[in-house]
Amino acid sequence: MEIVDIIVFIIYMILVLGIGFYYFKKNKDVKDYYIGGGKMNSLHVGLSVVATDVGGGFSIGLGGLGFMMGLSGSWMLFTGLIGAWLSAVFLIPKVVKQGNLYGFLTFPEFLKHNYGATVAMVAGVISFIGYLGFTSSQFLAGAKLATGTFPSLDLLDALLIMGGIALLYTVFGGMKAVIYTDTFQWIILMFGLIFIGIPIAYNYLGGYHEIVDALPNKFYSLQNVSWVQLVNWFVIIVPIWFVGMTLYQRIYSCKSEETAKKAWFIAGLFEYPVMAFMGVILGLFARVAAAKGLFIADGYENALQMDPEMGMPILLKTVLPVGFMGLMLSAYFSAIMSTADSCLLAASGNFVTDILGLKDLSPNTIRISQITTFLIGGISILIASSMQSVLDLMLLSYSFMVSGLLIPVLGILISKKRKPKAALAAMLLGGFSTLILTFLKVEIPYGFDPILIGISLSLLAYLVVKK
Repeated sequence: MEIVDIIVFIIYMILVLGIGFYYFKKNKDVKDYYIGGGKMNSLHVGLSVVATDVGGGFSIGLGGLGFMMGLSGSWMLFTGLIGAWLSAVFLIPKVVKQGNLYGFLTFPEFLKHNYGATVAMVAGVISFIGYLGFTSSQFLAGAKLATGTFPSLDLLDALLIMGGIALLYTVFGGMKAVIYTDTFQWIILMFGLIFIGIPIAYNYLGGYHEIVDALPNKFYSLQNVSWVQLVNWFVIIVPIWFVGMTLYQRIYSCKSEETAKKAWFIAGLFEYPVMAFMGVILGLFARVAAAKGLFIADGYENALQMDPEMGMPILLKTVLPVGFMGLMLSAYFSAIMSTADSCLLAASGNFVTDILGLKDLSPNTIRISQITTFLIGGISILIASSMQSVLDLMLLSYSFMVSGLLIPVLGILISKKRKPKAALAAMLLGGFSTLILTFLKVEIPYGFDPILIGISLSLLAYLVVKK
């Protein structure tokens, strides 16, 4: 990587850290730190939502899907559009009403109001564990991007550098820094993809006919995906919009119900079709480059030898001229940090507010929150150092949270009778059955994800105990 690219990247890092330190002095209490004072507008929140949801894991993961299956990988983010709009219509009105009335800061507080303190505590633990894994997946995404573009950098060093930067500005700035840096980072990513990454890679590979002729037709079809895979994506990703701590924090940060709904509609459209296709197209281009032998100098004679998630970073290193590599690296690192910071703050909020029970508005609570955020970030880096796949780690975290938390939330939205014991049974049986099935590698019929069993057991437990 040329010195010009390194300078561009360093300037970008300084800007992001500057935003975090600027808002460090703006946080007066824990409400400012975790939900931005509840006064954010729809555009900033909407861009922050999509940046968090798509972010680094899906950016690197989408590149991997495009590498493996072509354009059909875009269907994964179609579920994001569905989830965003469904939650805007059915969830946001109730959450905003209760959140404003009782001053909620976290997702488990919403459950506490409806089911009681024990349910909220268990939900806080489940959400904390899930977002700990999710934060780790984002740090791993950043490390993979770094090692793909800096071959001399090993994975652990990359984790320490990338994770450390995201950790610093999140620790100091809180939610305001997260939302405003998300907006800045998302703009950088869109600019990088639309005007740099995709057009330069397209021309480097020889244009339309060269690209189409390089791979089988299935890579350019939207039907190169099984119905089982579509179902798995749907049941993993759509429900996260109803149980994601990062999303509840952003709902609480909005000025009104109308602001929150508008933000969610904006986020849905950016997820699909905008980011869905841009992500898989670069992954597809990487597969074309591998088929053409452009990665031989990097030690890959064909696509089968490669980690699919490494294809896109290596493609960018190969095709981008001096100066543009720094901009594109900044763009993708933007996506990674915009998810990592949100998940880190969510895990911190769960631990401080829901597990430790600290919610007073004193400056001392902010300091405790900052120390907690720092420690959680360090643990996330350690977890990331022992994992291999960004998408697998991310979807496992999703599955654990969804299978444990979805049914109790639906119970609030659908039924007027609240049974705390039913919610507790549903959370414990649903979440941990999914984890056990996953870690034991139990084969589910037809290739369905273990989350289907987890949600089914959660629903069964809820209904049985409720009766």
